[in-house]
Amino acid sequence: MAKDALGRFLAALDPQHREAVAGRPHEEQERLAAAWEQELESDDELDTLDELSPPAAEAEAARRVMARES
Repeated sequence: MAKDALGRFLAALDPQHREAVAGRPHEEQERLAAAWEQELESDDELDTLDELSPPAAEAEAARRVMARES
């Protein structure tokens, strides 16, 4: 299991987005991972979901970050 933010972010992404992010420069990957962490920390709905299913909360936050990137 990945311990760093980037590894956790990549693991939370669906396979298609994971490939797309993995192909980006490392700095861009780090920026997206930081945005993902911010999303997890700042959204109260994700806090509730995290209590029920941490992987689901992480996946939802990753989906939101990638939706903003589109």
